[in-house]
Amino acid sequence: MDDYAGRMTMQNDTDHWSLTKFAIGQPVLRTEDPTLVRGEGRFTDDISIEGQAYAVIVRSQHGHGIIRKIDTEAARKMKGVLGIYTGADLAAAGYGTLKCIVPFKNRDGSEMKKPPRPALATDKVRFVGDPVAFVIAETLNQAKDAAEAVEVDVDPLPAVTNPEQAARADAPQLYDDVPGNLALDYHYGDADAVKAAFASAAHLTQLKLVNNRVVVNAMEPRSAIGAYLNGRFTLHSCSQGVFGMKGNIAALLNVEPKQVRVLTGNVGGSFGMKAAPYPEYVCVLHAARALGRPVKWTDERSGSFVSDSHGRDHVVEAELALDAEGHFLAVRLTSYGNMGAFLANVGPMPSTQNAVKNVQSVYRTPLIEVSTKCVFTNSTHVSAYRGAGRPEGNYYMERLIDTAAAEMEIDRLELRRRNHVRVRDLPHKTASGMEYDSGEFATVMRKAIDAADVKGFRQRKRESRRQGKLRGLGIGSFLEVTAPPSKEMGGITFNADGTVTITTGTMDFGMGHATPFAQVLADRIGVPFEKIRLVQGDSDQLVTGGGSGGSKSIMSTGTALVEAAAKVVEQGKQIASHLLEASAADMEFKDGRFTIAGTDRTIGIMELAQKIKSGINLPEGVPPTLDVKHVSDGAAATFPNGCHVAEVEIDPDTGKIDVVKYTCVNDFGTIINPMIVDGQLHGGVVQGIGQTLMEMTAYDSEGQLLTGSFMDYALPRAVDAPDFDVSSHPVPTRTNPLGVKGCGEAGCAGSLTSIMNAVTDALSDYGIRHIDMPATPYRVWQAIQASGGARPPA
Repeated sequence: MDDYAGRMTMQNDTDHWSLTKFAIGQPVLRTEDPTLVRGEGRFTDDISIEGQAYAVIVRSQHGHGIIRKIDTEAARKMKGVLGIYTGADLAAAGYGTLKCIVPFKNRDGSEMKKPPRPALATDKVRFVGDPVAFVIAETLNQAKDAAEAVEVDVDPLPAVTNPEQAARADAPQLYDDVPGNLALDYHYGDADAVKAAFASAAHLTQLKLVNNRVVVNAMEPRSAIGAYLNGRFTLHSCSQGVFGMKGNIAALLNVEPKQVRVLTGNVGGSFGMKAAPYPEYVCVLHAARALGRPVKWTDERSGSFVSDSHGRDHVVEAELALDAEGHFLAVRLTSYGNMGAFLANVGPMPSTQNAVKNVQSVYRTPLIEVSTKCVFTNSTHVSAYRGAGRPEGNYYMERLIDTAAAEMEIDRLELRRRNHVRVRDLPHKTASGMEYDSGEFATVMRKAIDAADVKGFRQRKRESRRQGKLRGLGIGSFLEVTAPPSKEMGGITFNADGTVTITTGTMDFGMGHATPFAQVLADRIGVPFEKIRLVQGDSDQLVTGGGSGGSKSIMSTGTALVEAAAKVVEQGKQIASHLLEASAADMEFKDGRFTIAGTDRTIGIMELAQKIKSGINLPEGVPPTLDVKHVSDGAAATFPNGCHVAEVEIDPDTGKIDVVKYTCVNDFGTIINPMIVDGQLHGGVVQGIGQTLMEMTAYDSEGQLLTGSFMDYALPRAVDAPDFDVSSHPVPTRTNPLGVKGCGEAGCAGSLTSIMNAVTDALSDYGIRHIDMPATPYRVWQAIQASGGARPPA
């Protein structure tokens, strides 16, 4: 072997080892974690710009009322105050209003009501926390002092915060042109066919279910810095995608998108809440232009409770029709969706379209009808929250199934088996219009039951009873329909320093994008994993971007990267063929190396990139670079699914619930990084524990938030999380080149269903068939007392 061939063999062995170590399917550590755990992350509030001033928002203390006067005279005279602005100032500047972007129509075909929502209230305040003015000062404390001196004269009006009550004829009206507070009267399905199915059914199961409102409580409060220079706005803010935020901000300011730049650094959680623009972003940009200096605003936790969008909050009459053998004939949901005081960007979607898409879950369900009244109330606006209708749809179905099984005296596992979409049914067109392309739902449930040792549950229940505890087991199958396709950028740049940059418009707000994206790129073009960098947070670097949400990031960016990588290879073949003096048609590419077919003449992609950077003469028609800025049309929605099995213990004397065992088997298609997938599941399950057992948002009759701090609003802690037994049964999808399905929201979908079914199973010892979320100790204790409170025999 000559020296050249020997060096190439050694290099190939090294390259192969590196590619294998960081290959798709390997549990590679998250590359951003060392920076974050050292406290070196760069979140919006960590940024300071020379000469910046500070903003504080003046918010309504009333749940509902008419604004008579906003007196800023005394506040303007206070030390350090640079400016105070109200809704009148923003209106004079010609700004637009915050908008709902989903195009729903009422059941009669008319447009839904979308009252304009300016950044600052001008006529009425409609919820506690409604922004009415903002103060700019040299220091934060000066701004706070002046904000307290702003006098807002409001004539209070009656308030309503419950969606069912808001729909009554005698309810307080939030908008003069929205009768009955009804924003949207949504309907899906063939009502006559569903009615006929229910009329012919051998058994009907009905449940009234409350999908409780939750406060998002992301670890990082929202923050924004506005700057204005040479006719261009720059916004530093948290987001779920800078390209979309740029477009939204430009529309709000009534300027061209090219006049706006959005920068997002690290984001400390979002779950849907940080996806849309907020009033504060308009305020800091307006002040920056008016004052000629940067303006910074950061929320405090008390402000976050009332100003960040909330999640969930639906009241549902759920019905399931079955034949004598327990086969599903139809499911019907009749709901109220609480929109809060105005329509958020996707506010109506969770209780309407996403309920339709997800309620059939993994089951053959011939007919679906969903009727939802989306109503305004005097409360914080409601928008997407981890799953945004996907966990809820599955929850409604799973509670119906357990209840039907008990009523029909059919084993709850057997009832599920009878109705599973079978492998032979695929592709399966659902009543929602979705077409399932893949999945082995019966196998997933069987594996989950085996892994959870369901056969041994009776013995564990007896052991718990000997200790004076109730024990319940809950099954929660789920299937989620991920977000629909959107255009996404797959940019690949070979840098002079030997690194490779991925540029894409999804956004990492805690999920860990850098590592799996790098694994995909390393797999496709063989570049060293450790050399790959990720850029997502600068709108100036993007040609398009769909953002992150709906568990779509790996489908969107993954597909874009696969397509972009193919372009890199084609360009590389043409360039390498010139250097190696061969025809491009004779070039082969494998494991990061271009080789003349049938020879040992080869050049690595990184070496080729460096030669290009150093300057080589290429003939006309040969690409001058390996770099690409590709725009993908996106990947179709996918159908991640799974089966979760939870066991709970309940102390009947106090009502306290502990999740003592948690097992799940999931199908996320091809898994790029199993460690990151497990982490996403853990987080989603814990959020589900929060909603099912402790998180409760309460308002009084005047619209005051009673649970406005962590003294009154309970979040799950580490001690509340069980040990997780997580397994995978991947069935790759056929709708994208990687076979991936998405996993970010699945933990919520599996945990809501399994935990509440487990709680109900435990309480069935007292004859209790249903309890709503959150099953707090007090609620559980009340239910036991109402049942008679007799402890079942040991």
